[in-house]
Amino acid sequence: MMSAFDRTPFIAIWETTRACALARVHCRAAAIPRRDPRELTTEEGTRLIDRVRAFGDPPPILVFTGGDPLRRPDIAELVAYGTSLGLTVSMTPSGTGAATEARLAALRDAGLARLAVSLDGATEDVHDAFRRVRGSRRHTMRIIERARALGLPMQINTTVSRLTVADLPALARQMEGCGVVLWALFFLIPVGRAQADQALSAHEIEDALCWAADLAPRAPFGVKTTEAPHYHRVLAGRSGARAAALASASSNGAARVGPARPDLIGRAGRAVTDGNGFVFIDHVGNVCPSGFLPMPVGNVRRDDLVGLYRESPLFKALRDPDRLGGRCGVCPYRTTCGGSRARAYATTGDPFAEDPGCAFVPSLWT
Repeated sequence: MMSAFDRTPFIAIWETTRACALARVHCRAAAIPRRDPRELTTEEGTRLIDRVRAFGDPPPILVFTGGDPLRRPDIAELVAYGTSLGLTVSMTPSGTGAATEARLAALRDAGLARLAVSLDGATEDVHDAFRRVRGSRRHTMRIIERARALGLPMQINTTVSRLTVADLPALARQMEGCGVVLWALFFLIPVGRAQADQALSAHEIEDALCWAADLAPRAPFGVKTTEAPHYHRVLAGRSGARAAALASASSNGAARVGPARPDLIGRAGRAVTDGNGFVFIDHVGNVCPSGFLPMPVGNVRRDDLVGLYRESPLFKALRDPDRLGGRCGVCPYRTTCGGSRARAYATTGDPFAEDPGCAFVPSLWT
């Protein structure tokens, strides 16, 4: 069975550096204080961007992440290069003082399509405790204010965990005031610094997804999930006009406050999961299905990114729903959801096992 993403991923994420001033509780990357001398150079970065463009039309969305991408002095140059090739480029800086107005203006002028920042608590106490850095929320709010003033479309990412889930309703009320186009809910995977006891149970995730699906049609911003692809099952369970409203809310982004440019980033229309619509390149060039599924299949310094994504046995298997085990293997939503392969791997050591974060029991499961 063919996946919609067999030839081209919907999104390519490059971890430009692991250097970051924050030591987040959930940090996937196990960030470090200084840049690793083994990082891809500017020249290697431009070659990587060339290969992202080589996937063809429409090309993947390219996201620069970290660590903190602003720790790289060449980051605006890299954004400009990607934009010059016709790529839609986004970035996820850390909530620190590095995101000055001047640097954000340089990114805007380089053609950055969207700035995404993390807001994990509705108050300083919750957010800063989660980030383990006092003042982190204040820095993040300053970044949001500067981005709005500069007309940069904004995305806010919230990690959903035991520490933050109670703040979701209050955060939702704050999103509109922030003028965001998209609120992305990242359901914690126990990798890096994240621990299993911080993750929600399957039934708690289900409750959060149903809450998000109720929010989506009335929110003036898009709502999406990461590592909770069963959100698409929850959305599919809504009917009639409500389903149409949900589809519109999840695909079109949102109204913005202030002089923001039109949002250039669309939505995939189905779950984008590890290796299936998603490819991740780490700071030293290793290619993985995602940052939450650290199973390298090659390295861009010696291998072709396009070839790895299309032909690597692991990537091909991750796009084959017939390889899924347990409840995922008999689920009627396996071609549009497929479960979180990263959560299956982190929990069981098998990326093809059923997603333990999903509470759904298919009728064929006995």
